Amino acid sequence: MAEVSYQPSALRPAQGVGGSIGDFIALMKPRVMSLVVFTALVGMVLAPQQPHPALAVIALVCIAVGAGASGALNMWYDADIDACMQRTAGRPIPRGHVTPDEALTFGTVLAIGSVATLGLTVNWVAAVLLAFTIAFYVLVYTMWLKRRTPQNIVIGGAAGAFPPMIGWAAATGSVGIESIVLFGIIFMWTPPHFWALALYRARDYERAGVPMLPVVAGADETRKQIVIYSALLVPLGLWPAFMGLAGGLYVLVSIALGAVFLAFALAVYRTREGREADYAARRLFAFSILYLFGLFATLLVEHGINRFID
Repeated sequence: MAEVSYQPSALRPAQGVGGSIGDFIALMKPRVMSLVVFTALVGMVLAPQQPHPALAVIALVCIAVGAGASGALNMWYDADIDACMQRTAGRPIPRGHVTPDEALTFGTVLAIGSVATLGLTVNWVAAVLLAFTIAFYVLVYTMWLKRRTPQNIVIGGAAGAFPPMIGWAAATGSVGIESIVLFGIIFMWTPPHFWALALYRARDYERAGVPMLPVVAGADETRKQIVIYSALLVPLGLWPAFMGLAGGLYVLVSIALGAVFLAFALAVYRTREGREADYAARRLFAFSILYLFGLFATLLVEHGINRFID
């Protein structure tokens, strides 16, 4: 698909008045951060060797802070389009609670601090992966892809898939094929997850000039791509069992969650108009979060049970 360049709507810069602690926490996108930390924890726990508990905590804190840095730098760069969208207009910069310069400084300090701390206290393999993840999210996704191509989520989604690899590297000092499988699951999950959101927020993205797939290719093509990626995701979700990372409980959970995920994706494909279409997209978006959490939580629980039995 050819790239399409959009320019965001013009708006006046927000004037900050000295943000509160809550405003700076909001800059870090805490809900996204929590998913990042959780998937990194799973990667760390599944690794064949475990770091000292104190180092494990430091690693997870650094990963959380690095994710927060990415969020702050994303909000700094996207302040103009955030102000145009109903979903993001309440963020600290569009509301004038934090200035763009404050967000840039805050994000930069967090990024440098998290990478340096992770490297000096845990290992530099994990630190380099964290630095690459932050750079990929900010430079590749936010600054390059997001405003230029409807493939922004497909390629840029890799940034959100790195945390299990960082957790694994924090534990082992290397990147194992098993952590790459976990990366692959999140990478394949990201497009249907965000395209479901984009379907019922298409007017928001269109108003802001962001070339999300429903805006550029239309809702029907987006629904088709959601089904394709969902069909690829479901069998990939079983792959940890074939790699020896999971057992029977995970297989059952993966099949059950995958069947519901695919059923909801097909419902999105079949439902084309009105409130029913929005409902189908919202339902898939909400369930997709449960799907990913369910898979990784089962890996964590099953691994814990196995360690207890051993």
